[in-house]
Amino acid sequence: MAVQIKVLREMPREELFAPGHRLCAGCGVPQLVRTVLKAVPGPKVVVTATGCLEVATTIFPYTSWKVPWVHNAFENAAATAAGIEAAFRALEKKRGVKRPKVIVFAGDGGTFDIGLQALSGALERGHDMIYICYDNEAYMNTGIQRSGATPRGAATTTSPAGRVIPGKLERKKEFMGIAIAHGVRYAATLNPAYPVDMFNKVAKAASIEGPTVLHYLAPCPTGWRADPSKSIEIARLAVLTRAWPLYEYDDGVYRINVLVKSPRPLEDYLKLQGRFAHLLQPENRQMLEQLKRDIEENWNRLLKLAGLA
Repeated sequence: MAVQIKVLREMPREELFAPGHRLCAGCGVPQLVRTVLKAVPGPKVVVTATGCLEVATTIFPYTSWKVPWVHNAFENAAATAAGIEAAFRALEKKRGVKRPKVIVFAGDGGTFDIGLQALSGALERGHDMIYICYDNEAYMNTGIQRSGATPRGAATTTSPAGRVIPGKLERKKEFMGIAIAHGVRYAATLNPAYPVDMFNKVAKAASIEGPTVLHYLAPCPTGWRADPSKSIEIARLAVLTRAWPLYEYDDGVYRINVLVKSPRPLEDYLKLQGRFAHLLQPENRQMLEQLKRDIEENWNRLLKLAGLA
């Protein structure tokens, strides 16, 4: 049974994710993986879709994984995890083998877009697994192309800010709502600036039978054009400006974990990232205001769902 912690020093000391990987300085993903592997008790199997995490942690002949680990293509992480879970379920029934917890790590491209069909099927069938999307808001591993997770106005290589467009024109896809609509019992957002909240949510997900979904903000200094030393500051500002609400859905009940009553100006978050630099120019004021409306609409929606409005 997974345990909850109240302070960071209570986190288990065992490390199942080895140092020496090639993830970028300031990347938010290593903190996620280390925390997840500490918070999920007992035997576990990890499935990782093609992406930054996969290519940077398993460069032949080396690996950073101290648990059984499977790599698959961009689009089928959830399908692979479903097959592993079904196989262990059969072994448990026939031979009494203890089932490991199956954990999926996939980026926003492999979740919001390319892998959404496989994920939908796995959630609908009810496989016992923890699906974790590490969201750096673009296809960072393949050249910083826009994804369904890219916020409105962000500059990427396929939505470059210039005279033609002021960055991505469309709003960020509401992934959590899609996952919850499949009838999962537990879903939650995570943020590296709130490690205790993250550990406890992962532990809760691990204690639940059936599919659970976690959505993690993964700062990416390379794609966000940000100072690597400011990744945690940027992640915290995402919460304090309401750009990344911290909340959970638990058996039909919504809870906002960090209730930001007086938000910081969104500009405080945007100005630390080169991908949004153009939004702070007068000619792109309209796009900035639209992004602010997106964020406010989402926050108000969550307040209603949590019974706070």
